[in-house]
Amino acid sequence: MDRKTVNVEIESKKEVPAEALAAARHELGEHNGINMSIEASNTFTFKDSDAMNRAFLGEVGPKTGIYIYSRHLNPTILNLGRQIAAMEGTETAYCTASGMSAISSVFLQLCNTGGHVVAAKTLYGGSHALLTHFLPQKCNITTTFVDIVDLEEVDKAMIEGKTSVLYFESISNPTLIVANIPELSKIAHAKGVKVVVDNTFAPMILSPAKLGADVVVHSISKYISGEADIIAGAVCGPADIVDQMRDPHEGPFMLLGPTMNPKLAFEISGRIPHLSMRMKKHCKRAMKYVTKMKELDPNLDVLYPGLKEHPQHSLLKSMSNKDYGFGGVFCIDMKTEGRAYRLMDKLQNNSKFGFMGVSLGYYETLMSCSSSSTNSMLDTKEKERAGISPGLVRFSVGYVGTFEQKWSQFTRAYSEM
Repeated sequence: MDRKTVNVEIESKKEVPAEALAAARHELGEHNGINMSIEASNTFTFKDSDAMNRAFLGEVGPKTGIYIYSRHLNPTILNLGRQIAAMEGTETAYCTASGMSAISSVFLQLCNTGGHVVAAKTLYGGSHALLTHFLPQKCNITTTFVDIVDLEEVDKAMIEGKTSVLYFESISNPTLIVANIPELSKIAHAKGVKVVVDNTFAPMILSPAKLGADVVVHSISKYISGEADIIAGAVCGPADIVDQMRDPHEGPFMLLGPTMNPKLAFEISGRIPHLSMRMKKHCKRAMKYVTKMKELDPNLDVLYPGLKEHPQHSLLKSMSNKDYGFGGVFCIDMKTEGRAYRLMDKLQNNSKFGFMGVSLGYYETLMSCSSSSTNSMLDTKEKERAGISPGLVRFSVGYVGTFEQKWSQFTRAYSEM
């Protein structure tokens, strides 16, 4: 029996993510199962030699039911890509083996040797290291780091005819700075620069492509997965960019091989439908924590975009999709590394509030001291410029247990500081 699909087109790009996902194509299994089948083949056969030749020329492909090799395209991975694209409101998406493989592939596609990138000075440590060390040394691609909030500085940093990409995180890791995506996109596009946004911290909350971004990248390992058990990434964008990236002769997806495993794509596909509910739980719990923390200790330095005193509180509220809140991550600045370690030790080992771990999006709360973990590859001056204090503790808020139970665990540990 041929594989069958139910194909419902998204009627409006203004739909919020949950509605867009509900309207997206749903692929049935080989024998009409309600879940799609796993295409575990690494290679595919052709009906004749002419079809094989035309496939490599790009004249036929998935739209006509023809696949070449799973490093290029695979039906299961392609279907997950459709779900991710629906979530982000983009034409298409490609799923990769990790978030960093997604990010690095985008840079290698959009930048040529001798090229230039303008990037936010506060980024995930791996992204910062890619731009600071790997790309200039291996590809002669340089980066100017800017304060992404200072629109004039961003504008001046772009070199007309040389700058290819403006890169930033929708909500920065770990300092939770919110980028003005519409205004930044206008500035970049006026100079012919592509806007690439890492939306790992804000799936469902923000839709960067609808706000003006050209390409959206994700570490699927985080919120989209939700179980801290896989490594995966995604590139979302217009077909003219993503299709070039998977070109069988020149595309970085084909030539560098960052492709996702189809069995993993099947697993992730089943988690997408409840991402909306999970994100709302993360955000709601985070808001309750920070509100209570400010009441517990008015002098406690709490960073969270949901707090009215956050400098981009109103901006995030104006850009975000309705009813999703302000994110599932908040930070407490304990000022020194020693105090940060002491707090985390007590929260994990004494009161059982959460776990020390560097990921996010898990259903349990994870804590890390960013300066000495995920951003440890930055030197002291780079950390200072990025606003990363030695004692900054990042909390990825879980939602298991009652709030009362978890708040009691937090206050017990904090009282021992």
